[in-house]
Amino acid sequence: MRAPLSWLREYVDLPAGETGRDVQAKLIAAGLEVERVEQLGGDLTGPLVVGKVLTIEELEGFRKPIRFCTVDVGQANGTGEPQEIVCGARNFSVGDKVVVVLPGAVLPGDFAIAARKTYGRVSHGMICSGEELGMGDDGTHGIIVLPQEYEPGTDAIELLQLVDEVLDIAVTPDRGYCLSMRGIAREAAIAYGLPLRDPALLDVPAPNAQGYPVQIGDPAGCSRFTARTVTGIDTEARSPIWLQRRLQKAGMRPVSLTVDITNYVMLELGQPLHAYDRSRLDGPIGVRRAEPGEKLTTLDGTKRVLDAEDLVVTDNRGPIGLAGVMGGADTEIADHGAAQGSTEVVVEAAHFDPVPVARTARRHKLTSEASKRFERGVDPQAASAAAQRTVDLLVLLAGGTAEAGVTEISAPGAPHTITIRADHPDRVAGVAYGRETVVRRLQEVGCDVYGQDELIVTVPSWRPDLTDPNDLAEEVIRLEGYENLPSTLPQPPAGRGLTARQRLHRRVGRALAGAGYVEALNYPFIGEAALDHLGLEADDPRRSVVRLANPLSDTEPALRTTMLPGLFAALRRNEGRGERDLALFETGLVFLPTGNETTPARLPIDRRPTDEEIASLNAALPRQPRRAAVVLAGAREQAGWWGKGRPADWADAVEAGRTVAREAGAELIVRQDQAAPFHPGRCAALFVRVGGQEVRVGGAGELHPRVTKAFGLPERTCAMEIELDLLERAGTVVEAPHVSSFPVATQDVALVVDSSVAASDVEAALRAGAGELLESLRLFDVFTGEQLGEGRKSLAYALRFRAADRTLTADEASAARDAAVAAAVERTGAVLRGA
Repeated sequence: MRAPLSWLREYVDLPAGETGRDVQAKLIAAGLEVERVEQLGGDLTGPLVVGKVLTIEELEGFRKPIRFCTVDVGQANGTGEPQEIVCGARNFSVGDKVVVVLPGAVLPGDFAIAARKTYGRVSHGMICSGEELGMGDDGTHGIIVLPQEYEPGTDAIELLQLVDEVLDIAVTPDRGYCLSMRGIAREAAIAYGLPLRDPALLDVPAPNAQGYPVQIGDPAGCSRFTARTVTGIDTEARSPIWLQRRLQKAGMRPVSLTVDITNYVMLELGQPLHAYDRSRLDGPIGVRRAEPGEKLTTLDGTKRVLDAEDLVVTDNRGPIGLAGVMGGADTEIADHGAAQGSTEVVVEAAHFDPVPVARTARRHKLTSEASKRFERGVDPQAASAAAQRTVDLLVLLAGGTAEAGVTEISAPGAPHTITIRADHPDRVAGVAYGRETVVRRLQEVGCDVYGQDELIVTVPSWRPDLTDPNDLAEEVIRLEGYENLPSTLPQPPAGRGLTARQRLHRRVGRALAGAGYVEALNYPFIGEAALDHLGLEADDPRRSVVRLANPLSDTEPALRTTMLPGLFAALRRNEGRGERDLALFETGLVFLPTGNETTPARLPIDRRPTDEEIASLNAALPRQPRRAAVVLAGAREQAGWWGKGRPADWADAVEAGRTVAREAGAELIVRQDQAAPFHPGRCAALFVRVGGQEVRVGGAGELHPRVTKAFGLPERTCAMEIELDLLERAGTVVEAPHVSSFPVATQDVALVVDSSVAASDVEAALRAGAGELLESLRLFDVFTGEQLGEGRKSLAYALRFRAADRTLTADEASAARDAAVAAAVERTGAVLRGA
């Protein structure tokens, strides 16, 4: 919400020397988020005056139309003679009043004005547009043409209110009343301890039977509807300068007088309004839910198919507007000055339920100034005052006549009351405010307060966010100043540190960072398109997702079942910005529905939930295991004087899995696999032993070419995903190794096996056969060739033997090696190469 300081002063008598920065500090202390103060016209200096166009000479011989004008600027130029100006604009004519900047002036952007020769003539100044003066878009993109009432030479800086300060306020969802000058003025009045001139305090005529007929078919969706009629509107009337400038400073574009008035009143009082051309209405105005398949063309020219949940405003022909969001084109007010301009207007001021308005706006991807206010809560009691204010301005500025009929339909309801102990804010804040302070602060925000030790508080209609005692306590605390709260460090109980799960999470992050990976934090959301890009089968468990009731994005409406798409997006984003060698990792939760989730009970707020209630809440949740995932692309080792370097490949992804497993104290078992989204020949399944059984904990490998293409990733991108919770269960206590002082005996062995035999199976057989003397085993070569035969491969291993209590003899080392080979021959059908 943009709030001009000059407009704010109409409702609160701020100190004369108070600047926008001063007001910003006060409002921030009161709890509002004032993001910045915009200085309008701070770098603008005159002379800038009203001028009257006397003559226009069309200059020929140029690629674009150029005009040489003489303009009467009164005595502003010191001579009283007409000012000669060259101008390229076409939207003015002889006799029009325009805005002229004279030599010596400086326009926004440090644009100095001087007499200069251009297009063969000397131009002594410039005829200005709104954009050149920093006024914003007025819809014409042309020269400012003023009403005839202003005399040449009049100071245009003051006339156009070019010098001002505008507070830019980020209004949080619970402060919907601050989406109006009335609400901001109320906060400013409280902050300064000054009285408020409430613009909603108007004399409003009582409802009668002569008003425009209205029928409410959904009282829950529309609790109040006020309709007023104004006739005899002058179609030539234009919005006055003060009205246009306030709209522009607030960030809105002037359109036409009637539309500008409804927008102005919305900004002033916070009540969205809509004006219908009465001649284009057919029968009574109604409010109901849409029929499935009904269509409506909204004011933005889009034809929309309505949903049964949409709340609509209707006449006898059907929907004429999306209630609380946007009106329909069929009853649109015709522009003033048009041949068939609207002379009779029906003004709507209604109160619509926030929930259907928000859902309709999101469903149709149509956010408007009206929907933004209804979603956050609009004062239902302000509808009649807003309608009256609109009628008064139409009569005053458009020459209209207000009809005597007043329609007002409202659902019965009572003000919301809250019972609160007088010392409740004291106990919440840890500060002794006292009853008098509590009552005074609650009255300042508009509450009626009765009682002594126990207060009965009636909440004002413009504060629907005040629903319980803690809300009232927050009001007292913020107005007394958050900065006055004492700073007290909490005292944690002794003997409690990080859980084993938290420690593992941190160790894994440090280990992957040490291995050259960079952490990427992604949103835990996923869409159907990402699952399709992964190449998952229709029955793949990863397609069973938890859908969100209120997703941030329609393209990602569910919680993730795999972490890879988020990392792929991060990789693609970085690769698109010039990074070629990437290694990213993420640790976090995935969400796996079991199908046995229950509907959770609503937990109490006045006490701690019982163990049974917490258990029922947990039963409603999907399984949420913690995982780690990596993605690699480009070079894994850089080339340089030390060597060629090498690209990242599937083995690096597998090694990342081993790195994670080592931190959990688990031994990772790697087996060849074929599973999406990996290349079938470069894919590994990762297992650990839990309770004597092999359990799959993840997968790693090179991504399938179709997957890299679908996600827009570099070729040969590799990835790994592993479940940390299962690794934690498989982990054992890591014992410090005994370092032997005796020398190592190294034996190499090359075994020929079928190509289908996994290297991990051969390794396991060698380990089992070598016995306790084997210290380590490493695969250092894989060879295939004609001399081995088709479908055969050679695996070469380096075996290190060492005894803890003696130096091994050559015979002992050879015997251990022969035992290892024998076990490999028996289990895998291996043949000792060269034998």
